[in-house]
Amino acid sequence: MSSYLLMVLTKKQEVDTMIRDTIDKVLVLRFGRASDPVCLQLDDILSKSAREVSKFASVALVDIDSNEIQVYVKYFDITFIPSTVFFFNAHHMKMDFGTADHTKWVGAFHKKQDFVDVVEVNVAPQKPNDFKA
Repeated sequence: MSSYLLMVLTKKQEVDTMIRDTIDKVLVLRFGRASDPVCLQLDDILSKSAREVSKFASVALVDIDSNEIQVYVKYFDITFIPSTVFFFNAHHMKMDFGTADHTKWVGAFHKKQDFVDVVEVNVAPQKPNDFKA
């Protein structure tokens, strides 16, 4: 129940600004609601991981119940919550998670290391000069 440790975005302009201004880092946006138990589980994992990935990723929560956010809910086809969307240099990242949907991660990660692994393996290679094999 650590969602209070992460920035919560409730306005379209806040999401736009985060996407536009997060440069040279991955932006991780969790779409969901604070009252959902699975979202709370994911929020706990994200908040525990935020410091560990802070050199190459920023994490924020997006409240899908906000009227202003509905444009993003429709655009990213957020039908299941939580859904996590990744951006790099203001561009939406598509990744292969072994599912038919390459636009987002649907559901919660089981543990902190699962999330860190997804960010490091699928996202970090976007900046090859900063990450050594």
